[in-house]
Amino acid sequence: MTEKSAYDVAIVGYGPTGVTAANLLGQAGLKVVAIEREPSIYTRARAISTDEEVVRIWQQVGLAERLKQDMLAERPIDFVDSNNRSLVSFCAPVRGHGHPPQMFIYQPALEQVLRDGVERFPNVELLLERECVRIRQDGDGVELMVADLQTDTFSRIRAKYVIAADGGSSPTRGLLGIGYQGKTYEDRWVVIDTKVLKKWPDVDRLRFHCNPKRPAVDCPTPLDHHRWEFPILPGEDEKELVTDEAVWRLLNRQGITAEHVEIMRAVVYSHHVRFADRWRVGRVFLAGDAAHAMPPWIGQGMAAGVRDAANLCWKLTAVITGELPESVLDSYQSERMPHVRDITERAVFVGKMITERNSVLAALRNPALRVLNSLPHLGNTFRAGLWVPEAHYPAGYFTTKRRGATGWKVIQPWVLDIDGNRQRLDDVLHQEWTVLYIDRADGIAAWAAAGVNVVEVAKSGSAPAVDRVVDVENALTLWMKSKGVTAIALRPDGFVYAATESGRTLPPPPMGLTLRTLSNA
Repeated sequence: MTEKSAYDVAIVGYGPTGVTAANLLGQAGLKVVAIEREPSIYTRARAISTDEEVVRIWQQVGLAERLKQDMLAERPIDFVDSNNRSLVSFCAPVRGHGHPPQMFIYQPALEQVLRDGVERFPNVELLLERECVRIRQDGDGVELMVADLQTDTFSRIRAKYVIAADGGSSPTRGLLGIGYQGKTYEDRWVVIDTKVLKKWPDVDRLRFHCNPKRPAVDCPTPLDHHRWEFPILPGEDEKELVTDEAVWRLLNRQGITAEHVEIMRAVVYSHHVRFADRWRVGRVFLAGDAAHAMPPWIGQGMAAGVRDAANLCWKLTAVITGELPESVLDSYQSERMPHVRDITERAVFVGKMITERNSVLAALRNPALRVLNSLPHLGNTFRAGLWVPEAHYPAGYFTTKRRGATGWKVIQPWVLDIDGNRQRLDDVLHQEWTVLYIDRADGIAAWAAAGVNVVEVAKSGSAPAVDRVVDVENALTLWMKSKGVTAIALRPDGFVYAATESGRTLPPPPMGLTLRTLSNA
């Protein structure tokens, strides 16, 4: 048994959720250790898409533009019938976060970029081929017993807090005795990943084949990859279905031959809808699949975990540095759980649309979807409802005097900074508490006195100045007006803590907010 030095945060699991947390906490200057049982990046491409809000999170750590080099953006989404005729066709709705609304990814490449990003931070230590086998907590921190899987030796690691991002089968969740409630769908699916050799029509479209005889998903992925997913039908042998012969039978029915693709792998998965009973036990927090699992239909499993990391890491940083009391951590599950449930419900609904096996119901579904798709206003509402909900937390760490924009994540337009440089909003605000206003309201002085940056949002054509950004396309001005507010106080994660309209008072800063640096009002 060897002793290890103490850390601010220990991260158990180094997939997309864990490595995002390592980047965020590393950038914040905290002393972090990440513990991962595997020797290297998992080579199977599990997640296949992400969205603009998630890329905005990676923007915080300076990796968005590099990650986007390996992504496919703004590809059409089609729901088609058994004859490949369109039922619903659309592009993912824009939410205003400053990046393409949907991007397809190749997960091993994405994880490599995120891991490379962590190497910028000497304050983050990575322990591969290690497994946490015991957890003990006291009033000051957490002690983890960690097994070295190469040498069969053990070490003790002490951390103030722990993020368990160790997947759906989370050993940490088991050590804590937390239940994982929900269901596993009876249907199992064969997932086929391929390397594209020769392109074919519609290779760049995401297509959901709503065929009652055999539904399918046909999905582009970057770096010349492509994925198909097929359910295993009653009477089929799942071991036989992953053989090359069986895989080619499935692909040939889609018009794909050996001249088009090379088969990389075929594996069988089950779809789950599950939620951990608790996402926090003392100083240990569950995140990503350890806290929740959802079907893959709208590509949000990985994205939900990244959002967990973003929500949790700024709060842990604030507590560890003394900027906020520990009570802020109580808001983690209350904020994230409703959003995850909403996304999960949408994923389940889309899955039911795709996988309807009753031919009579499918025959009724198809014309109904075509009619909905053709209606201007109702069609837009329906299509938006099929995809990721906007970033909004109805409850959590916000002022009790909620108005307009409170609980929403502010959009991220292009702005001009003090030097007249065109930048995305977050790159100007630097993930700090900030008050933005288009009409200076009563109550702003209290925020300035607390050390919070106070920034005017000026209309397009205005001159840049100290404590002013110019809203290049007036997008932020219009967004604030659409919410009925003229001043908003932003948390470091971009969510609106408090807001007010013209002629009213902006609610005060949260109790206990003690910022390390002061800014000019």
